[in-house]
Amino acid sequence: MARRIALAMLSLVGALLLGAVVPLGMITTARERASFRQDTVLTARAFAAIAEDGVTEPGRSPAIAAFLARASKSGEAGWVYNAAGRLIAHSTEKVSPGGLHLPAGPTAPVRATMRAVQHGGVSITQPPGRLQVAVVVDAASGLAPVGVVVLARPTAELNERLRVLWAVLAAIAAGGLVAGAIAAVWVGRWAGRPLSALDAAAQRLGSGALDTRSAARQGPPEVRRLASTFNTMAGRLEALVHGNRAMMADVSHQLRTPLAALRLRLDLLAADADEATAAELAGAQGEIARLSRLVDGLLAVARAESAVTVPVPVPVADVVRDRVAAWIPVAEERAVGLSASAPGQLYASLGEGHLEQILDNLIANALDAVPAGGHVRVGARPGGLGAQVVVADDGPGMSRAQQEAAFRRFASNTSGGTGLGLAIVHRLVTSNGGSAELSDTQGGGLTVTLDLPAPPAGPAVLVADGPAGWAAIPYQF
Repeated sequence: MARRIALAMLSLVGALLLGAVVPLGMITTARERASFRQDTVLTARAFAAIAEDGVTEPGRSPAIAAFLARASKSGEAGWVYNAAGRLIAHSTEKVSPGGLHLPAGPTAPVRATMRAVQHGGVSITQPPGRLQVAVVVDAASGLAPVGVVVLARPTAELNERLRVLWAVLAAIAAGGLVAGAIAAVWVGRWAGRPLSALDAAAQRLGSGALDTRSAARQGPPEVRRLASTFNTMAGRLEALVHGNRAMMADVSHQLRTPLAALRLRLDLLAADADEATAAELAGAQGEIARLSRLVDGLLAVARAESAVTVPVPVPVADVVRDRVAAWIPVAEERAVGLSASAPGQLYASLGEGHLEQILDNLIANALDAVPAGGHVRVGARPGGLGAQVVVADDGPGMSRAQQEAAFRRFASNTSGGTGLGLAIVHRLVTSNGGSAELSDTQGGGLTVTLDLPAPPAGPAVLVADGPAGWAAIPYQF
């Protein structure tokens, strides 16, 4: 953002300087050239007035000679022609009249020039390096012109003056750009640094640092108000999370202790009861066990919903193989095949211990749903976000309506189930930035597919050589 602000300000300053300096230079240049031309014309007219007596009375030419001498000293040149086209006087500098083409011989060019200048009295040309003005010498009697004077003035001094002018304007523009760049960078940093700090604070807060606060004393007033609002929000969020955690600990303690005491009393009563009463007490104990599982599940869902995830790189393949190995005894006891497919190595960004909890819930649900002789397969492979974990079984599966409601609380398809296992899985996956979906297993059954995000830095997936899909099965029954 700071860079965009600096570039915008620099572009605006550059446009303003360009719109001011260039027109000023052009106007000043035009005025200097017009002034130079007007001064040259006035000098030529004065030269024509001086030359009048010398053209009509050649004996009275000292004034012409004096004028031409002064003109030569200042770098100018002059020529005087009579009506017949004869050169009467000229400056000592050997300079051709250039564009006027007024030689001392034939009279036609002189007369043509006089006809050309009679309408306005002046003819102006600009050969390379000089300005040349021809003025008709009028007779005192007001009759036909008696001659022509030509004055040539070099433009080197004018051009040098204009070059200096443009150099000064360019220096002013460059100085303005430098000053504008410095101001733009300062304003960009002044406005951008607090926003960058606020963004970093928001990232730290999102990653689990609940005590994060942003400096609220820098930048524009709007940014300071935003930082103050962020700090207020972070404080309330910290208090809310800590309050929820304290409440969950209190609920866990207050509910589990009475349930354990009630179960113990029922066990004591069942020991001395007759057969009918013992059967009723056993049913009550089953309901208490179900209530205990329900309490544990609700607490797990509450923890998953209120937990602030601090993601760490998790070796997905290693965790898959480890959890499958841990559940093998349970699968053997139920005569269910359990296999793992995790070739190579995959990494995902999850909260510490979350993937283990997710897999435990999915494997437990699958083993409960699959009858004896069935199979449960757990695999890890590269996915769109980073890593993909798939748990597939060949059990009874779910209908489309059941799949749509499976991630909701208390949505259970098995008797005695709490309906919280998939809800916990969904909360943990989504809180880490991933996604979970259900689909039918080919041939019958249910498949749970989890897309897990890759770590923010480093390679997301490193796949070793080997067959893809379900080919690598280190555990099979």
